[in-house]
Amino acid sequence: MTTPSGDILLQTTGLELAYGAFKAVDGVDLTVRQGTIHTIIGPNGAGKTTTFHCLTGERRPTAGRVRFAGQDITNRPPEARVGLGMSRSFQITSLFQTLSVRENLRLAAQGRDGARALAFWRPVTSRPDHLKVADEIIDRLQLGGRAHLPAGELSHGQQRVLEVGMALAARPKLLLLDEPTSGMGIDDIPVMTRLIGELGHDYTVMLIEHNMSIVMSISDVITVMHQGRVLVEGPPDLVRNDDRVRSAYLGEAGAC
Repeated sequence: MTTPSGDILLQTTGLELAYGAFKAVDGVDLTVRQGTIHTIIGPNGAGKTTTFHCLTGERRPTAGRVRFAGQDITNRPPEARVGLGMSRSFQITSLFQTLSVRENLRLAAQGRDGARALAFWRPVTSRPDHLKVADEIIDRLQLGGRAHLPAGELSHGQQRVLEVGMALAARPKLLLLDEPTSGMGIDDIPVMTRLIGELGHDYTVMLIEHNMSIVMSISDVITVMHQGRVLVEGPPDLVRNDDRVRSAYLGEAGAC
């Protein structure tokens, strides 16, 4: 793991998302530094995914500020955040099932072009850089033998890996992964764990994850959320040994 140091890439101050009297996100302060793997954990309903929605522009916060790469992006739409270098995968796999692995990745690379990506009358060969990005990611994900298969023919674990690859195709400064091991079989989880750990050498990664063995093995910083608020934040050892976390989320001694 890298050391949690360096420049601040993402920061929230007093982030809040309220639905009437209910606050799904309640005064969250986050600081994500470049070159780290920063994980958010907590039980269902803790506000983890809703916080992600506020960071990526899927939801507009009712209070607080979000700064990314030195800019205030609180009210910017999702596509503007992608343009600044923020890329996200979702908890539910979202792929073009009938298109090949390579074409899924090429389209993801094309999407980085904003409005220019809609020039569908241009032949694929007119933008060889998109194909180059796709092929580089295929090599990195070790999907070369499946590059021309429809994405829908991949195993669930392979589809999850491909979805991470599509997020990478946006050439992000910050990669946000929402429960990347969700629904994976026991044989696929080590593959994803190793992939995220390797990506942490080249990208700033922020993820939501329930598998505590993964969280503790790859994270530089862990934020524990509870009822929309930050309960504890720090390196794995601090979180592992915090009595509130041990009793509420991680079980008794030795569970993590």
